[in-house]
Amino acid sequence: MNLIARSVPDITEYFVNVRPFHLALPTEDLELTRLFYCDILGCDTGRTSDDWIDLDFFGHQLVFHVTGSEPLPQSHNPVDAHSVPIPHFGVVLTPDAHRALCERIEGKVTMIIEPSVRFSGTPGEQRTVFFQDPNGYALEFKSFANDDDLFATFDS
Repeated sequence: MNLIARSVPDITEYFVNVRPFHLALPTEDLELTRLFYCDILGCDTGRTSDDWIDLDFFGHQLVFHVTGSEPLPQSHNPVDAHSVPIPHFGVVLTPDAHRALCERIEGKVTMIIEPSVRFSGTPGEQRTVFFQDPNGYALEFKSFANDDDLFATFDS
């Protein structure tokens, strides 16, 4: 039996009811991290200890652990005339929620890419903003006028 050629089951049926993701990252300062995510971004806390904190990150579980290791190394990639930080994470918001978030964080975060429109006039047109948390992680929040464009290709 050729193990490489075996078929992979179609799991797309499981994506109908998308569940929250879970992401765990290292931090050196739980309190500074909590202040940023709760006071600036408006996240709620979940379980906590002296060594980690659970955050309700827009309905997803974001956990920071004190590990003694540094944050993940950063790189950049050119995307539609911007130098996008890699790695980064964030949430796709509605256009109104995106505008509200941009207003909420104004003057309170270290901006990487100011609020802007990317891929203008294409099926993937999106409003986006990149900023840094106190750990040095890059966050991206974006919105689409039409959520169906989330995975649209330029030849759609």
